[in-house]
Amino acid sequence: MSKPQVTLFWFRRDFRLEDNRGLYHAHQEESPVRPVFIFDSNILEELPKKDARVQFIHQELTRLENEINQHGGSIDIRVGKPLEVWKKLIEDYEIKSVWTNRDYEPYARERDKEIYDFLEDKGINFKAKKDHVIFEKDEVVKDNGDPYVVYTPYSKLWKKTLTGGHLSSFKSEEETHWHKTEKNKIPSLKALGFESSDIEFPARELDENVVSNYDETRDIPGIKGTSRMSLHLRFGTVSIRELVKHAKTLNEKYLNELIWRDFYQAILWHFPQVVDTNFNRKYDEVQWRNNDEEFEKWTKGKTGYPIVDAGMRELNKTGFMHNRVRMIVASFLTKHLLIDWRWGEAYFAEKLLDYELASNNGGWQWAAGTGVDAQPYFRIFNPYSQTEKFDKDRKYINKWIPELNTQEYPDPIIEHKAARERCLATYKRALS
Repeated sequence: MSKPQVTLFWFRRDFRLEDNRGLYHAHQEESPVRPVFIFDSNILEELPKKDARVQFIHQELTRLENEINQHGGSIDIRVGKPLEVWKKLIEDYEIKSVWTNRDYEPYARERDKEIYDFLEDKGINFKAKKDHVIFEKDEVVKDNGDPYVVYTPYSKLWKKTLTGGHLSSFKSEEETHWHKTEKNKIPSLKALGFESSDIEFPARELDENVVSNYDETRDIPGIKGTSRMSLHLRFGTVSIRELVKHAKTLNEKYLNELIWRDFYQAILWHFPQVVDTNFNRKYDEVQWRNNDEEFEKWTKGKTGYPIVDAGMRELNKTGFMHNRVRMIVASFLTKHLLIDWRWGEAYFAEKLLDYELASNNGGWQWAAGTGVDAQPYFRIFNPYSQTEKFDKDRKYINKWIPELNTQEYPDPIIEHKAARERCLATYKRALS
């Protein structure tokens, strides 16, 4: 029996039909489009069994499958190591070409090179488009071609370079050139080796009122002052182009945060070594204390510093942490406790719904003083003054620490002034 002739589109971190660049181009091919998704066992094997992100992917795949099925198509969902899956796909289809959207993380680049070489050897074109960011790779660099390692000049050139064309929508949702097939059964979470989580996911719809006031409310954790779009940007359930269009109209500060996202993606592209090494190698000599007991207290929200503990409890319960509080807890771990930023980065990687390697790594190295455009090592957040500034009425703290002001709540793990002096001395020794 002859195999169906198809153009395959590989969904990865772009779970939407709307304004999907790679999907749009796949639909311009002569052969009908069959979408593919791979539950990558290389990734799944490293995750906890109750990982809400897998549940979110499962939820969004179900939504996509229903949307595509309305046009008579279906997603071919596979489980396994990507190369082994692609070996099976070429047996099942006569593949005319493969389309996808680029992923800039080191593992993804290595995976895509392996698949590209495999398909090229079979005479099949593997084409990838920019969809996850506005600018990528060398599109915003210095005059001499070097990458920017400071945000402000990067952001200025980013804005200067931006044209309407960069924000043009791809009407991929209007395409109906799908390979006609019966609706596919999506493997259950249990079949994938995972359990359901009770974590709630934020809505896909952008709250324009929140964005309009973003510059005034973004630092206050006790109110809904941020867009909560980070999860949807991470998995591509919303279009970055659409968000930038809204930001340009509604709030400059919000736009700047989206540019930070591009900036950290560019850093990861140009300097993939930052995944597990200090960007600024002069900090390699910092003697981290790495106390296991103190780290555990930090992870459980039992340090005796209310704003820190509230943040960690929010993270553990919801998979989310307010951005201002992320900075406070990261500074506390690296500066007050002198625990290696890599420990904190790994914990966030396990817990955050919106975990994005580039931004998470960039944020942690910023807090530790070891990264690009980082806060200087001698800038040490005072949790008490941060509380007075951003949670003065203790609305956020009281929500997450009901036992505050009782004997159940622990004393501070270390006195602030002593921690600050110890940190300064440790960093100075490393840099001398």
